[in-house]
Amino acid sequence: MSELRQDPTTYDWVIIAKERAKRPHEFKQSEALITPPPLHSKDCPFCPQNESMTPPAEAVYGTPDDWKIRVVPNKFAALTPEGDTIRNEWKLFRKSHGYGRHEVVIETPVHNQYIPFMDDVQVENLIKAYRDRYNALKKDHNIKIIIIFKNHGWAAGTSLEHPHTQIVASPIVPPFIRRRYEIATQHFDNTGRCLYCDLLKSELEASERTIAERKFFAALHPFASHYPFETWIMPRMHSSCFGNIVDIEIEELAPLLKEILLKLYISLGNPDYNLIIHTAPVDDERKTYYLWHIQIIPRLTLAAGFELGSGIYINTAMPEATAAFMRDVEV
Repeated sequence: MSELRQDPTTYDWVIIAKERAKRPHEFKQSEALITPPPLHSKDCPFCPQNESMTPPAEAVYGTPDDWKIRVVPNKFAALTPEGDTIRNEWKLFRKSHGYGRHEVVIETPVHNQYIPFMDDVQVENLIKAYRDRYNALKKDHNIKIIIIFKNHGWAAGTSLEHPHTQIVASPIVPPFIRRRYEIATQHFDNTGRCLYCDLLKSELEASERTIAERKFFAALHPFASHYPFETWIMPRMHSSCFGNIVDIEIEELAPLLKEILLKLYISLGNPDYNLIIHTAPVDDERKTYYLWHIQIIPRLTLAAGFELGSGIYINTAMPEATAAFMRDVEV
């Protein structure tokens, strides 16, 4: 029999379709679909020697001639620093300039070097670059939320295969994020505790959905996972804002992130995925109601009519089973 499970962070309901569920190994894509890209592509704007194909860099890690990470404005930006944030209204219609920032973090000069195959120092430096750009972008007093995300593979929405991450800094906090924050605030008002810290404590006590535990972080498949193999990496010490992460935490997070992505790569055959760093709105980042965290969503299924019509997702994998499967994957 299927189960309805409620996500305590959003109040969304998820159907865990036991009768339609696949075994974890059945989600692995065919080896024939995995074609590794080349080390370098002469047509790729993110490869070395092609720097003129991108706007001038906002930040360079290394030297201009031997860079390790480059941060550039997105050539096809969703938001740009032109205009203002004044909202114009007419009856029920409201609009403003598309003000904000949209940057691309080129993770490596090597065209086919994914995070699981970087060394630990490379991943540490990448996370530090994320932190640097977060803290630089939030200095603009018009910026209210900063989203750091990575689209890996065509099904995840990427248009270029060279490893990269995007950062969007927006002057509005969307209702989707406000709802999560309001639910967390309500929990704090009722209990005096952080909802996400309580969630993490409960997951660690249950242990059946936990993949890895470290001193500062834990990785798990949530109780009400919306997607097969949905993975969260959560800090074990409370912090609302990703921008406040310190170096000693990054030194632990880097190999853990590598490990999780490598387990997904091996067990699912290099799946397309989205990676999002969830963090509090800029004006609320020092409050105690929220816990920043990383969410990884392998794109193994598509939302269909029922999901789009109801907002209720159908997950065809038991998170208890996928977590146990991930724990057993050797890396």
